[in-house]
Amino acid sequence: MRADFEQSRNFRHSGEAGTSREVLVQEFLSGYLPAHVEAVHNAEVISANGDISPQCDIVLIDRGTPPFTTLNGYRIIPNECVYGMIEVKTKLDGNQLRDACKKISKMRRMPKTAYRPIPGTIPRSTTAYGDTHRFFPTSGMIVAFESLELETIGSHLMEWCRTCNPNEWPDSVWVIGKGHLQWGDPRNGTLFRSPVAGASLFQIDAIPDQDILLSLALHLNIHFSDAWMNPLDLLPYSDDTLLGRIANQWTL
Repeated sequence: MRADFEQSRNFRHSGEAGTSREVLVQEFLSGYLPAHVEAVHNAEVISANGDISPQCDIVLIDRGTPPFTTLNGYRIIPNECVYGMIEVKTKLDGNQLRDACKKISKMRRMPKTAYRPIPGTIPRSTTAYGDTHRFFPTSGMIVAFESLELETIGSHLMEWCRTCNPNEWPDSVWVIGKGHLQWGDPRNGTLFRSPVAGASLFQIDAIPDQDILLSLALHLNIHFSDAWMNPLDLLPYSDDTLLGRIANQWTL
């Protein structure tokens, strides 16, 4: 991945360079995500109430997601099928961090309501961000190829998080060649999968020979191995669209 990143520096157009780096991360993710989770590049997420996400670098979705629209590789995805999102940054600084945090916050606040109940089944739930959800809440991570000092990024992240609730905070921040930021228990240093109120932000420096890739691969597997979704109900997405008229009726 580092070698491919260095090669992408040769792109003269910054847009092409940025896209190539997003694809690098997507390909890495695809090799280590659980089989039922798919990494999609260049997507937009919609919800049944009409909310629309910002354009997302990488969206992690259930492999059973219906293809709403796929044009030239660009996909529109119902929010109920989304497990997570990853913002990819070439060089992470304070402004880039805040931009990514705002996108994650907006995505996590989008409602997931269009599911069909399964009769006779005990409802499933997931506990995350200090609450219990009847769906798998959208995870949000940031992956960067370069950044300011990790300590500086951590300070910027804490500054942003002080103005928001834990259910809007990013789950983790990863910088190749440096390390990552992750929430944990302030009493014993146990790392959490997702942030909660009262959690501390820990800076974990990478071991030089391993970089962050092994840690990131393990984290992805832990984070999404139990990702799940109830059957998707597409009727709410049709809104008030007339689907047909009853013209005749027969009875025996």
